[in-house]
Amino acid sequence: MSTTEHTPTAQPATADREIVVSRSISAPPELVFEAFTEVRHLSQWWGPEGFTTTTRAFEFRVGGEWDFVMHGPDGTDYPEWISWTEITPPERIALRHGEHRDDPDSFESVLTFTPDGATTRLEMRTVFRTAAQRDEAVEKYHAIEGGRQTLGHLAAYVTRTAGTGTEP
Repeated sequence: MSTTEHTPTAQPATADREIVVSRSISAPPELVFEAFTEVRHLSQWWGPEGFTTTTRAFEFRVGGEWDFVMHGPDGTDYPEWISWTEITPPERIALRHGEHRDDPDSFESVLTFTPDGATTRLEMRTVFRTAAQRDEAVEKYHAIEGGRQTLGHLAAYVTRTAGTGTEP
């Protein structure tokens, strides 16, 4: 008789501070990645249901920034700032996101673009500084549902532009 030892998979040290949202998109990784590279694309799909985006500055490069305002459906404006910390086309984007450059409550996100046949599996992993920050984002700002809606908008945008034969 033989025995097999099973070691449970360890939870990452950030598990209580992170949100992971993923989606399968019917387009190749290059096309999905491209939708992040220019503000003319981002302005077409960024944000949850009912939100629009006004960009004040945008430079897609490591160290570059996207300074923008998200306008909520209730008329509330949310200042936003992103700095790109890693860009590996068409596989990975890492960024820091907050209300402004020196925001002590900023958080980090890593987006991975994985080919899966004719589709792309996009995973957005966001890590907050504390579990309390993560919980506030989930409870007060509905971050999980907002992330799902945002990736849904991306999927619709990329699929629509791919279907017309135009670049996103």
